[in-house]
Amino acid sequence: MKIGIVVPSVPGYSETFFNSKIKGLQANGFEVILFSKSKIREKHPLCKTVFAPDFSLRITLLFDIIDILKNCIFHFSKAKRLFNLNKKDVLDYKYAFKNVLINSYFLPYQLTWLHFGFGTMALQSENVAEAIGAKMAVSFRGFDLYVYPIKFPDCYRLLFSKKVKYHVLSDGMKEIVKKYNVSPELILKISPAIDVEFFKRNKNFSDNFVIQFITVSRLHWIKGLEYILEAFSLFKKQKIPFHFTIVGDGVEKEKLMFAVHQLGISENVTFTGKIEHNKVRSYMEKSNYYIQYSLQEGFCNAVLEAQAMGLLCIVSDADGLKENVLHNKTGWVVPKRNPILLTEKITEVVRLSEIDKFKIRENAIERVTNEFNITKQIEYFKSFYTD
Repeated sequence: MKIGIVVPSVPGYSETFFNSKIKGLQANGFEVILFSKSKIREKHPLCKTVFAPDFSLRITLLFDIIDILKNCIFHFSKAKRLFNLNKKDVLDYKYAFKNVLINSYFLPYQLTWLHFGFGTMALQSENVAEAIGAKMAVSFRGFDLYVYPIKFPDCYRLLFSKKVKYHVLSDGMKEIVKKYNVSPELILKISPAIDVEFFKRNKNFSDNFVIQFITVSRLHWIKGLEYILEAFSLFKKQKIPFHFTIVGDGVEKEKLMFAVHQLGISENVTFTGKIEHNKVRSYMEKSNYYIQYSLQEGFCNAVLEAQAMGLLCIVSDADGLKENVLHNKTGWVVPKRNPILLTEKITEVVRLSEIDKFKIRENAIERVTNEFNITKQIEYFKSFYTD
């Protein structure tokens, strides 16, 4: 069985959800081919990598044009089928022809499944799987389902009219896809998984004089980081010594640094910038509390990693987070966009007895270890492709 996985760029070391999936499928006898639209043409070390033609790079443009012509000529029947399917969708001749050229890099391959790693990756490629004789799958992971359709209404109209099997991360995401009149049988929830052996805490838990909080996140408005900073400005008034470490980088860094300054918590907050994934654990080991107060979230691997390490987790009620953390059992869920409620919950959790903290930690570690390990996730994907 050959699985083609379509991604915007070749997964880096830190993108564990793709790398773990590739390794797991290969270990179970699947052949994996990675299709990438990246301009940086560095092949993945684990599997064959095929790059889409890039019409913006003059250096490689001639070679891309030659490849396009070869693919369309040597696989003319597939190219013609793709063109006709595009025409069937009432696309004009010019667009239908252009679409064949854009997707020509798929034509040489015989695949069992063509799986688009994000919903947005399937746009303008809705007919490719059928044209090459493969089954089609699409994963929705968060931004592609929550935000992109707001910016571009009806962007998935054509996609949702096709015969597609959908992978989502949470029940909340499944409900959203169902609203597009997609049959529930075609939507499978497979939550993220982590390396539970790697994310184990080696240090004992004890609250130091300065209480340590941490968030691992890209610095983007949807992550709700400004609300966390507002909550900590209120928390500081209680004269409880604390420090908040933000691991990650992104477009909102300047805005957040200015907020830290205006809120008077500069001495309490550290921005580490981008950190390699294998070094995140050392930052978590220095902390006892983890906060993820996103406005929306598909699921969030970092919260799973924090729970696996026994950090006490406080999260928002965004779709995936309220399934990731079980309120009052493995952590705490707070309504989003409310820094006052968040402050109250932080204060409450910090003041819990050690016995109560121990119970929550143990519940979280046990649940993540049993339910969100990579072995179990690969079994789900094996069923996804074989059922």
